[in-house]
Amino acid sequence: MIASSPSFNPIFTTNSQISDVNDSSDDFLEIAGRKFRSRLMTGSGKYANFEVMRQAIAASGCEIVTVAVRRVQTNAAGHEGLAEAIDWSKYWLLPNTAGCQTADEAVRVARLGREMAKILGQEDNNFVKLEVIPDLKYLLPDPLGTCKAAEQLVKEGFAVLPYINADPRLAKTLEEIGCVTVMPLGSPIGSGQGINNAANIRIIIEESKVPVVVDAGIGVPSEASAAMEMGATALLVNTAIACANNPVAMGRAMGMATEAGRAAYLSGRIPVKAYASASSPMTGLVS
Repeated sequence: MIASSPSFNPIFTTNSQISDVNDSSDDFLEIAGRKFRSRLMTGSGKYANFEVMRQAIAASGCEIVTVAVRRVQTNAAGHEGLAEAIDWSKYWLLPNTAGCQTADEAVRVARLGREMAKILGQEDNNFVKLEVIPDLKYLLPDPLGTCKAAEQLVKEGFAVLPYINADPRLAKTLEEIGCVTVMPLGSPIGSGQGINNAANIRIIIEESKVPVVVDAGIGVPSEASAAMEMGATALLVNTAIACANNPVAMGRAMGMATEAGRAAYLSGRIPVKAYASASSPMTGLVS
């Protein structure tokens, strides 16, 4: 079992009289039988250097970090030594198939990712974030290629976390194939546009029996919190942290926002009303 980051230990309440619904002690994120305390996943790309990356990841409190297998394998610019730059005794590696344009490419890279996890000391890690993206302008995932790759990877024993458009029917299909999560985009990768597909994401959350991880497009902590308030199981945030003016502070803010949004969702918001409702009682007024 991986160790939690020691720098981020959220506490929702200290009042023992308040319902346990807001107690984080047993509110785990569970994916493919593995439990995580943090509901924020982060990426490892786009940072100015490895030291900033390490500090930002630690500040976020995340326990799952995704790495682009293909870019590490080819020593792409900014990825030289990336796999070794992170202490994998503290974080769970989520290999991803970024850069793959076809299902066949994604399957091959997923296999490399599983081997990479073993080399880094995670012998039992069969996770893969599945990305099949032939569209180089908008970086929107290919639904047909994603389904084809998912079917093969599930057969090979992978725990598949597919990155998808916010399409409820596609999400259900991938769940039925055997994927362990679905990861609908909030808006295009790295765009910082926030949650542009809220209506569809709500349907996916309502209909899914597997964790729903909102991935891509989140730009600021308020958007992270809003996604969690909708009932998302978890978030994956990379660009908004890595490209912030202060990535370490933004990492911490995203972690806090994820916790706050989860607490708000569990607490249950008040109904939206058309008219005002006084906070103080209208009886016993001084005349």
